[in-house]
Amino acid sequence: MAAKAGCATLPKSGAISKGYNFASTWEQNTPLTEQQQAAIAALSHAVAERPFPPNLSQESISGQDSHALSVSVKGNAWEESQPVLVNTNQFYKWFSDLESAMKSETEEKYQHYVSTLMEHIQTCDDILQWVEVTLDLFNDLQLQHQAVATKTKTLHDACDRLLIEKQRLIEFAEALRNKLNYFDELENFATNFYSPNMNVGNGNFFPLLKRLDECISYVESNPQYAESSVYLVKFQQLQSRVLGMIRSHVLSVLKSASSQVQAVVRNSSSSKAAVSEGVEASAIYVRFKAAASELKPVLEELEGRSSRKEYAQILAECHRLYCEQRLSLVRGIVHQRISEFAKKEVLPSLTRSGCAYLMQVCQLEHQLFDHFFPSSSEDVSSLAQLMDPLCTYLYDTLRPKFIHETNLDFLCELVDILKVEVLGEQLNRRGESLAGLRPTLERILADVHERLTFRARTHIHDEIANYIPSNEDLDYPVKLEQPAEPISENTSADETPDAFKTWYPPLEKTLSCLSKLYRCLEPAVFAGLAQVFNGASFYLLQKASKLIARKSSPMDGQLFLIKHLLILREQIAPFDIEFSVTHKELDFSHLLEHLRRILRGQASLFDWSKSTSLARTLSPRVLESQIDAKKELEKGLKTTCEEFIMSVTKLVVDPMLSFATKVTAVKVALSSGGQNQKLDSVMSKPLKDQAFATPDKVAELVQKVNASIQKELPMVIAKMKLYLQNPPTRTILFKPIKTNILEAHVQVQSLIKSEYSPEEIQSINMVSSHDLQAQLDHLV
Repeated sequence: MAAKAGCATLPKSGAISKGYNFASTWEQNTPLTEQQQAAIAALSHAVAERPFPPNLSQESISGQDSHALSVSVKGNAWEESQPVLVNTNQFYKWFSDLESAMKSETEEKYQHYVSTLMEHIQTCDDILQWVEVTLDLFNDLQLQHQAVATKTKTLHDACDRLLIEKQRLIEFAEALRNKLNYFDELENFATNFYSPNMNVGNGNFFPLLKRLDECISYVESNPQYAESSVYLVKFQQLQSRVLGMIRSHVLSVLKSASSQVQAVVRNSSSSKAAVSEGVEASAIYVRFKAAASELKPVLEELEGRSSRKEYAQILAECHRLYCEQRLSLVRGIVHQRISEFAKKEVLPSLTRSGCAYLMQVCQLEHQLFDHFFPSSSEDVSSLAQLMDPLCTYLYDTLRPKFIHETNLDFLCELVDILKVEVLGEQLNRRGESLAGLRPTLERILADVHERLTFRARTHIHDEIANYIPSNEDLDYPVKLEQPAEPISENTSADETPDAFKTWYPPLEKTLSCLSKLYRCLEPAVFAGLAQVFNGASFYLLQKASKLIARKSSPMDGQLFLIKHLLILREQIAPFDIEFSVTHKELDFSHLLEHLRRILRGQASLFDWSKSTSLARTLSPRVLESQIDAKKELEKGLKTTCEEFIMSVTKLVVDPMLSFATKVTAVKVALSSGGQNQKLDSVMSKPLKDQAFATPDKVAELVQKVNASIQKELPMVIAKMKLYLQNPPTRTILFKPIKTNILEAHVQVQSLIKSEYSPEEIQSINMVSSHDLQAQLDHLV
């Protein structure tokens, strides 16, 4: 059985062995990739079970003899009837048949695969043809779809355009209708506003007026429309008629209110001698306010539309009508009150009372005006037509009085009342309600300033510049020697009760006037006046100083001038102004020379291009000069102090100064050489052998100087204390005097030490510098 099995599987084993050899040879010659090997492995697995070739099947060999092969396939094993081979020929025949069957089997597999591939290729070709046909159909369909889409879009666009055009036409028709409505309103306005039943109190009056304003604004903003100018004129004519109706209505109501108030005032005045202020306020203000309720709606409409020119004009006209009616009511009363004040009071109290009364009237009028015109009350000019005439009564009453006023104190008090009390305090405190008074009050103040300036200049001319001093005015130092209240060492002379008694009268008048004018005038005006005042005072002080010097002594004149210049400087120091004034004047000094050149033919009269032209010839030069009163004062004070210092120095040490001068002259002569032999012989002697420099002469001049220090210098110090009561001032003034005295002694001492023997120096007996300084310090 085993042998039979082995015989049955032999052919199969031989074929497989041959196949493996072929595969091995194929693999060596044509190596496959892993992907190809995987595909072959898959094919091998798929064909692992395969039938015998058709020519070797059981049906094909059933008709052969009993030695033919019988092969059947059952599972994976071959079942065959192994024939009996008796000779070699049979074997070769059997082997040849087997080999053919094997070969046929192998070729059939590949042929089947080829046929399958050919079928697939044919199928693919068919599919490709079908796809190409389908694509062609799709292309045709797409083209048709695009054509349909294009037609559809065109149709939609046309529909959209038609809808847009329809909407635009509808909007255009609506806009045209709206625009035509403005023009169509003309007939409606004309019918209503020309109706006899239409008046300001009608409920449709202001709505129609508002619509009329809208139509006018529209037509004005669209002048390009046909006949817009014609319609605009007609609309404006209607508007003028309506505004005229409003004006007539306002005037009628205001006149009615004024008539009622006047009737009340007349009834009150017929029963009493005079109308009291309470009755006036009740009648003029309280009763008149009742008219505002009737006019308030109308005036509110006008104020609400005041941004338009026409309404601003009619509102201003209503303001004017209101002011006229109010003025007719209060004019007489205000005039009467101010006249009563003028009869009873002097200028300062009249100014104060008149301003207080006008402020009361102005405040009441502002409150009443605010009740009628709440939106216009902030504008001060709205009430100007009422307040200016009322303020004019006060101005006309005050002006003649202060124009004829010559008292500077009254004028200064008037400025203080107007500037500080009225304008500075009351008007600022009460705000806008009194703003209508400010222009008139400032005008009055300006006129008072002008009058005050004029009177100040007149005062300078009459009381200061042309002052003629009396003997008592120049009685120095007697005026200073009169007993006075004791003062402390640090008290200034101008702070004592009797200070003004020792002052020169023009200086006292100058400083008194300046102190009054400083807070009353503008800085620029005051600076000019102060310049004139100081100049006049300085001139008078210098003149008085010369008179006192001739009458008493030069030292008295100098100390008088120093004293008063110090007082003037001290008193004007608090004035916070510039004392520098620029003067401009025309100079025609070059005119004569130009005319001479023209007459000599050196220049042409009509040559406008050169400096010698007629215009330049006749044009004056403007010369500017700047004068500073403080600098001039300081300069004069410095000069006077230097003169006083030198005069005291000469009074005390003049012998020493003369001695030093002579010695210097001798030394200069010796150093320069001379041609006069007699003079040279005199000059060549030693200093102590000179006639003016003998030890006796030097001792004499030293004793003379010592006597002056002990006798004259204390008198000078006493006069300084008499004129200059402030110790620091005396110390400052005496310091250079002391320095000059010490320097003169030092100079003489150095000459004595160099030219004289010790015995001669001892005989001269000159005081040492240290002792002299102690002596001088003790004097002060």
